[in-house]
Amino acid sequence: MPITGSTMPPCGAPFSHYATLLPLLFALFPAFLLAPSYGYDVLDPNGNITIKWDVTSWTGDGYVATVTMYNYQQYRHVESPGWILGWRWQRKEVIWSMVGAQATLQGDCSKFHSAVPHCCLRNPSIVDLLPGVPYNSQVANCCRGGVLTSWGQDPANAVSSFQISVGLSGNTNTSVKVPKNFTLQTPGPGYSCGPAKTVKPTLFNSGDGRRKTQALMTWSLVCTYSEVMAHRAQPCCVSFSSFYNETIVPCPACACGCENKDTCYETAPLKTVTSGSNTGVTPQAILPKIHCTKDMCPVRLHWHVKQNYKDYWRVKLTISNRNYAQNYSQWNAVVQHPNFDNLTEVFSFTYKSLNPYGDAINDTAMLWGIKYYNDLLMQAGEEGNVQSEILFQKDRNTFSFTEGWAFPLKVYFNGDSCVLPSPDAYPRLPNGARPVKVETSMVVLLSLMVAAFLGFLW
Repeated sequence: MPITGSTMPPCGAPFSHYATLLPLLFALFPAFLLAPSYGYDVLDPNGNITIKWDVTSWTGDGYVATVTMYNYQQYRHVESPGWILGWRWQRKEVIWSMVGAQATLQGDCSKFHSAVPHCCLRNPSIVDLLPGVPYNSQVANCCRGGVLTSWGQDPANAVSSFQISVGLSGNTNTSVKVPKNFTLQTPGPGYSCGPAKTVKPTLFNSGDGRRKTQALMTWSLVCTYSEVMAHRAQPCCVSFSSFYNETIVPCPACACGCENKDTCYETAPLKTVTSGSNTGVTPQAILPKIHCTKDMCPVRLHWHVKQNYKDYWRVKLTISNRNYAQNYSQWNAVVQHPNFDNLTEVFSFTYKSLNPYGDAINDTAMLWGIKYYNDLLMQAGEEGNVQSEILFQKDRNTFSFTEGWAFPLKVYFNGDSCVLPSPDAYPRLPNGARPVKVETSMVVLLSLMVAAFLGFLW
């Protein structure tokens, strides 16, 4: 079957496909200049983690509050070992007790005798409790080991809460000092938190839902993520192949690090374990744990243009885990490609459309595994991959196999962007020729006709 389509710039969608974005971009340009760019994600412009403190009661020397974290990011999880929330008290506040979370250090509480606080540090660090704690140590949305799913994938598990009893703080709206210098680690750096600001008190539903109560005082803050601030190597890369070219375009060399036989493994690492009289081998659990490759990426996504039909074309997406020590539970991948506007079927992944530019353009898809089937991406080995096929309907106005159009513009894995090959290396059509646009042919033909007519008059 002949492969046809319009010519376009390398590694990009046709200009007309994004023409409707120009007014929006011009309108937002001043905002880009004023807003901090390090926390901006073009595919999830409103993504953040919002933290709310709701004071629910006053005590003799302080208050009791419920602290709730909402992961409003569409595709970025907070993975194990979970979040660590910190702040700085403005006075000499102490944490008398906590339910659903705990401080990592108690600090010096030697001046207290009859009752010893849970934490006396000026800069406490708080972590979620692990699953399975006694019921009287739990509150709603606690005790998941600090793991938060993304809002777009699983909003029910994108919320985490704990209760805190604060002393030596004042016990009125005017005497309480809001904590400052909030920090959020998940589990490493990458998030920056703005100042906490007093907001309209939160409303709560009563048990029967017929009466609403409100917090005595509420303050809120927003934390945003930046890969630049995370200061870490790229976590994933993308490779390409197609049915019309035998070339397999690998991930760029050193995409996530450079290969070193002393710091990676050709096969699963082994160690000798002695237990009594039994000696055997088990997978090694010390760094490094990555399979040796030229790109040294823990995760590789492979986009294969598999088949071409008259009105449809098919892609196979394979995600491979090369880490010998980590499983990716509830993984997700985000792919930007103009033909997602004409998606027909995704065969063995769950699919959700993302509209970062509004309803005008639908070119971004979020993909993740089906629960109890392939939602767990196993560590490196025979089962360390998941795959699905994607069927697209052709849009005759934009569809093309030329100039790399069939390959994605951006790919994310678990919220972090992946390194793509250079556009110069993309698989080319067999003849290597660029089809002439009909519009260009018409211009040439009209030019010849005008020249002939003028020559006749002359």
